[in-house]
Amino acid sequence: MGKLNSGVPEGELKNKWVNYKDNIDLVNPANKRNIDVIVVGTGLAGGSASATLAELGYNVKTFCYQDSPRRAHSIAAQGGINAAKNYQGDGDSTYRLFYDTIKGGDYRSREANVFRLAEVSTNIIDQCVAQGVPFARDYGGLLDNRSFGGVLVSRTFYAKGQTGQQLLLGAYSAMNRQIARGKIKMYNRHEMLDVVVVDGKARGIIARNLTTGEIERHSAHAVVLASGGYGNVYFLSTNAMGSNVTAAWKAHKKGAYFANPCYTQIHPTCIPRSGEYQSKLTLMSESLRNDGRIWVPKKKEDVEALRNGTLKAINIKEEDRDYYLERRYPAFGNLVPRDVASRAAKERCDAGFGVNQTGEAVFLDFSSAIMRYGKEQALLKGLDENDASLVKKLGQDIVKAKYGNLFQMYEKIVDENPYETPMMIYPAVHYTMGGIWVDYNLMTSVPGLYAIGEANFSDHGANRLGASALMQGLADGYFVLPYTIGDYLSDDIRTGPISTDTKEFDEAEQQVTEQLNDLVNNKGKHSVDYYHKKLGKIMWDECGMARTEEGLKKAIQDIKSLRDDFWKNVNVPGGINEMNKELEKAGRVADFLELGELFAKDALERNESCGGHFREEYATPEGEAKRNDKDYTYVAAWEYKGEPADAVLHKEELNFENIEVKERSYK
Repeated sequence: MGKLNSGVPEGELKNKWVNYKDNIDLVNPANKRNIDVIVVGTGLAGGSASATLAELGYNVKTFCYQDSPRRAHSIAAQGGINAAKNYQGDGDSTYRLFYDTIKGGDYRSREANVFRLAEVSTNIIDQCVAQGVPFARDYGGLLDNRSFGGVLVSRTFYAKGQTGQQLLLGAYSAMNRQIARGKIKMYNRHEMLDVVVVDGKARGIIARNLTTGEIERHSAHAVVLASGGYGNVYFLSTNAMGSNVTAAWKAHKKGAYFANPCYTQIHPTCIPRSGEYQSKLTLMSESLRNDGRIWVPKKKEDVEALRNGTLKAINIKEEDRDYYLERRYPAFGNLVPRDVASRAAKERCDAGFGVNQTGEAVFLDFSSAIMRYGKEQALLKGLDENDASLVKKLGQDIVKAKYGNLFQMYEKIVDENPYETPMMIYPAVHYTMGGIWVDYNLMTSVPGLYAIGEANFSDHGANRLGASALMQGLADGYFVLPYTIGDYLSDDIRTGPISTDTKEFDEAEQQVTEQLNDLVNNKGKHSVDYYHKKLGKIMWDECGMARTEEGLKKAIQDIKSLRDDFWKNVNVPGGINEMNKELEKAGRVADFLELGELFAKDALERNESCGGHFREEYATPEGEAKRNDKDYTYVAAWEYKGEPADAVLHKEELNFENIEVKERSYK
């Protein structure tokens, strides 16, 4: 097993990546055709990596549990993708994007990786335009962009509809060309259930054919995990229901350190839950915060009247509205980072000002934007700017052009017209900044095993800026991994094909088969969902937007007890050698039940508040996150030792040489 060495190259920050690329080992084109690479996952990270590696000449085997790569969770990403193009001339730069990302992540990420991310971000836009991604354009013909939470500049590029969808279709089309050439062998409806390590190196995976139930062995010279985050440990999240932690967790059990599991992002602009029956929460794009103003009533009697239906939001006078983000954070207002906005909403709702029946919702109001845009349009068209109904109609048309698809989605789900009445929103689990620890090359602590996109512990630190997930996934897949993996694979040009007929593959397959048999033969009394929901409640109550020492200790005990009960009493109908959705879920929930405990252990270990990790014991008098830079400026990388309770902590100290670490302020 490799040691915890970040492998950050020496030299000046802005020159590290350029100089590094100039000096790494390469695989010549003739040799690439003799090297196999496995990629697990086909979202933006996995799709872009698969396509690029195949274009370079490697033989790529790509796996996804969906029936098509284009159904990866990335397809649902709405908001946009960041890049330091500075089209608006508003002061953006590579350094500014780098700094905003570090600051937004509350100074808990690695400088060198984040600067590289900012550096290659502009290449992503050019790559995607070349693929035909239909980014919005402004009147000058340049690509249009917006400002997302936590930044003062407009750098978020977007496509009408859902940006992630368009970006993924770009990567998917690139993949299809390589599939047609035979350079990518695509395994749809396959799930990785273990990674195979031979002589200390990752040399393949064990996968299950989800259609037939057949267990398969696949070998390669390197394995790339692009399997996304673990937000579904909460059961209710904005992730697709199939999103899970299995690939990453199995890698962890085979020696890959799991870093910062406690860093979870709660997204502030989600449609509030409507009951106990839901299996997924709906995200509303952060782009709405560019024009929507967030508020709750100032008076408790107005709150009560809203809840019993005797008062409508539009009838609450301006002076009786608390625009609490604008009040608390005048410099950023509604565009404060996600962790800050989410906690502020929770604070207002906990204080009794929530505006729906459950008391867990705030208003996102577009009336000011409608009137502002309407007056502008009236002036442009030479019409009467004092005609309120005309101005409203003109303003609604502009808002519809900008956000129409989101407004339509909201109305279909909630049955309220958001042009006429404010939307209701509430925070929900969205993204995980923790994940498999990787070095500068994106390699895990297991040689030959790489993790990219949301599957690794991220360049985002303790909180992710809006639109940076798509940026990281595509940066890793298109512009980082293809270089760094070559440096490793240059030693394998004479290795030849990796055999699957070895004791390591035998043992891994046997282990997988035993677990599957245990699950289907258990014949307990509770469904898989029963356990997943119970786990989700523990996680949300004790490891959600606010955590305490007492709550985390309780969570650790409760999760351990729940895990014990799961293995005694879970009931998985059907068999192994067939399509069995419940068996799929059972394996994933079994992994969540281990991860959840490590998550709580990590949160208990970190006696500070930073980003998405908020410990109530560590807060400023104003209720903001209070970091402890003296003791906790490190990445917490956990080594597997059997039970989560036995995991061993390894610290990667974070050294900041190019920025001043100071208290985050959005005031």
